[in-house]
Amino acid sequence: ESIQGICNRLREPALVFDRVFICNGILHHAHLAPEKRLEDVATEQLTEVMHINSFQPITWVKHLKPVLRSKQHCILTAFSARIGSIGDNGRGGWYAYRASKAALNMLMKSAAIEYQRERRNVQFLLFHPGTTDTPLSKPFQRSVSPDKLFTPAFVARQLLSIIDGLDPELPIQYLDWKNTAIEW
Repeated sequence: ESIQGICNRLREPALVFDRVFICNGILHHAHLAPEKRLEDVATEQLTEVMHINSFQPITWVKHLKPVLRSKQHCILTAFSARIGSIGDNGRGGWYAYRASKAALNMLMKSAAIEYQRERRNVQFLLFHPGTTDTPLSKPFQRSVSPDKLFTPAFVARQLLSIIDGLDPELPIQYLDWKNTAIEW
């Protein structure tokens, strides 16, 4: 079923949402790995990663707009990554993933501005979970110190705690798992 189709089914007046989580993403698969050099960059891979990490989330946000029409305060969280920070990029590489998360951040920032005009009840959170012990990070875990490799349960607790403490006056925030603001 399409994103639009799912959202159309969620438009029932009785349904009210106070939290929405957009947590799809891709970093690698059998034919895709983070690029270490410009010579590794391929248009097909860039397109695939951008589609999944940027275009799909903004499509959800587009089609959720009529769903989130109540007066109920709602936090719309998209899983981002610190690697999407343009200001924090001191290492380069990982072109597709890095660009897709930077694009996600800009798309969500623009959407938050538009939502504030018509849906002031919706607040956006771009969340960096840290390195979480999931299939997405498996190939890269050997270089992560054990105290920086988090369980999904830990990340979920951190996220819910952050959501509960968000400043409702800020239409969008870009925060890490420690509730620390990340440079855009």
